[in-house]
Amino acid sequence: MHHPDLAQLQKLDAAHHLHPFNDNAALAEKGTRILTRGEGTYVWDAEGNKLLDAFAGLWCVNIGYGRKELGAVAARQMTELAYYNSFFGCTTEPTVRLAQKLAELSPGDLNHAFFTNSGSEANDTILRMVRHFWKVQDQPQKNILIGRFNGYHGSTVAGASLGGMKGMHAQGGLPIPDIHHIEPPFWFIEGGNHSPEEYGLMAARRLEEKILELGPERVAAFIGEPIMGAIGVYIPPITYWPEIERICRKYDVLLIADEVICGFGRTGEWFGQQYFGFQADIMAIAKGLSSGYIPIGAVMFNDRVANVLKDKGGELAHGYTYSGHPVCAAVALENIRILQEEGIVERCRTETAPYLAQRWQELGQHRLVGEARIAGMVGALELVPDKSKRAFFAERGKVGVQCRDHALRNGLILRATYDAMLLSPPLIIDKAQIDEIFDKTWKALELTAAELGIK
Repeated sequence: MHHPDLAQLQKLDAAHHLHPFNDNAALAEKGTRILTRGEGTYVWDAEGNKLLDAFAGLWCVNIGYGRKELGAVAARQMTELAYYNSFFGCTTEPTVRLAQKLAELSPGDLNHAFFTNSGSEANDTILRMVRHFWKVQDQPQKNILIGRFNGYHGSTVAGASLGGMKGMHAQGGLPIPDIHHIEPPFWFIEGGNHSPEEYGLMAARRLEEKILELGPERVAAFIGEPIMGAIGVYIPPITYWPEIERICRKYDVLLIADEVICGFGRTGEWFGQQYFGFQADIMAIAKGLSSGYIPIGAVMFNDRVANVLKDKGGELAHGYTYSGHPVCAAVALENIRILQEEGIVERCRTETAPYLAQRWQELGQHRLVGEARIAGMVGALELVPDKSKRAFFAERGKVGVQCRDHALRNGLILRATYDAMLLSPPLIIDKAQIDEIFDKTWKALELTAAELGIK
């Protein structure tokens, strides 16, 4: 087995590699963790540490690491036809087959795929196509898109604008014009004495207020993640999304579901829309589409939107060199085949997700945890200074990093957003590995509480 020279790689990395979402000067001082291999739910680093990856890479390695079938499919496609584009009236068989498969899997009449390389590019595509959709119907003034504060839709100019992360907006002069935001649903802090169901309706009706404020004739679309992942896994009450859909239909506002995280089984359903009971007009997908094995994303349009784009849109002056790349499409098809034929999503829904929820709620009993949120295979533990109150630590983020680092030293990868410990394991995880997550997370919580003097 190849063992890389860790010190040399860290030195080269510091000299030549700018990392996303990192303080690169601090990282260079600390030294980058170099990952070397993965198998199932585990990865190994260059120091030989075996780590249970309870975050599935970046919410994406749904079928787990080391599936040789995907490599074999990629090699075969590279040998037959490594690349051709989808411009100039051309395409390839894997691209067509994948579009058909996605139409089959997607909820409702989301029957039309536009391929991208990532979720960020999918949301860039959505911004342009939504505005084009209304313009060719003689409504060019209907060009405002509404997102949510603390929502995440990528870090490109359009994606970061659609999202509501103020820290991202501070870099690069964002958001771009005619994008507005409403407050997100977060019952833990905002719910007060309302039941989650009551609060879900209240939170959703912020959209109607914003539409009326801006003018229904100006509002083109609303975009949201079924579950708000990056900000800390905000799981909305079950009443939230059906009410959002009702409002969108009332004012003829397109409903966009950013399913980049939730898609392909993350909630125990194929898509988050099925979990929450609503139907989008447009859907962004990526991540679980290939289980992270290769970069690919897509936008799924429903019949209404696609037919306007086809019949009235003229030339779609938009696309990417690698839109529908045949190797990426072939790998995505194989990933979906594995998910389907091995019944991975169904097993999550009926077996492992309920067990994970049980164990996660047990972690919620810890004195450091104010709320244990979970839906399917995605969850969060909100760490708080006083379990009897719904309030954050005064210096948000410090405690989360402490707990995350304790978990990592104990062989468990979790993500910390502010002081929430985030969970998103590979969908193939078994009950013994869920127990391992419980044990190691509990230990990390205990060590963190001891450091804080919380008894």
